[in-house]
Formats: sequence, C-alpha cells, structure tokens
Amino acid sequence: MLTTLKTAYTDTRAADLAWCLGREPLPALAVLDLRLHGSAVQLRLLGASHQVLLEGEDGRCSETVACMSGNSTPLPLGVSTLVEGREYEFAARVEELSEGSFAGRAQELLALVADHPHGLAGTFPGSPHAFTALLAQWHEGTVGWRTWHAYPQEGRLVTTRTCVGARVPAALRPPGAGGLTSGGLAPEGLAPDGLMPPHIPCA
Repeated sequence: MLTTLKTAYTDTRAADLAWCLGREPLPALAVLDLRLHGSAVQLRLLGASHQVLLEGEDGRCSETVACMSGNSTPLPLGVSTLVEGREYEFAARVEELSEGSFAGRAQELLALVADHPHGLAGTFPGSPHAFTALLAQWHEGTVGWRTWHAYPQEGRLVTTRTCVGARVPAALRPPGAGGLTSGGLAPEGLAPDGLMPPHIPCA
C-alpha cells in the first residue's frame, strides 16, 4: 500500500533516529493491519519514522524507530535480545547515495513495497523521494520486517531489518541473555545493496 502522508516534510536527519522497545502505540499517519500465521502485525508510519506492533500467543513486541526523547537508544548497528521470552534481532545500516542513485533507489523501493500485500509506504508532499516504507513477512516460524527511511536532502537511506523468532524456554535461556550486540549506526556506505533478500533470515 502506498499513501501520501498528510504532513509537511521537515528537515530531519538520519542521525536523529533512535530505537526503542516496549513503547505504547504512538499517533500514526498511516496503519496497515496484518495477520501472519497466527500473529497480528500492525505497521505504523509515524511521520519520518515507524512503529511495528506484534502480538501473538507467545507475547507482544513493540518496536519504534523515530526521532524521540526519553527512554530510547541511538540507532544501533545490531541488537540481539529476548522480548517476553522470544528471540528478537535488529540490524540497521545507512547508505550515502548520489542524487541520481537516490532517485532510482527510491523508485525501486516504493514499487516493491506498494505492490506487496504486506507492505506500507508513505511519501511526503513536496519531496517525491522522501518516504518511509515497511514490509512484513513470515518465514519458517519467524515474523520479520524491513523498513526504509529516506533522507534525500542529505542523500542518505536508512535500512533496518527485524526478526522475532520462537519463544525460548526459560531453562534454555543463558544467564544475562539479551542486550545490545554492537552499538552505533552502521558506517555510511557499508553495503551498496539497499534491497534485502526475499525473506528475512535471523542468522
């Protein structure tokens, strides 16, 4: 699903994005409700950011990536933790693109998400290549989603990937399980490929 967000595009920066787990639903500009193999997934566009709510028999997970203050963490390169006993993995990277490359990548990604039954994308008035897009999938017992945050004014595209796996029995959880595996936003230009694989591996 592709929509034009009814809000002005402001001069935000990729470096302002932060990550947080457990936040309650925030006011959304667009919402897509999905059902993936027994799990309810809600994709939410929050201006130049996103929130995903996942609820199933094994518990609930709320992920927010946005410009926010308070209980949040600067966008990390990688996170591996447990959320209500379920394996949760998050990865982020940022690409720096030329103006021409940015326009082509934006068109490619928007076409991919707009035509996907589990995709939600929003563009901003006045800036055709400013967008936020989300795509959810289920693969071999794992619920996952990919997101893209475009910042054409600085030529940067932030990509995230999340996997939420099966519940881990308490007896099998290692002491101190969870936490950040590595901090800091991925270096600019870390990966030239802005598109993720067709499914979302947790390995």
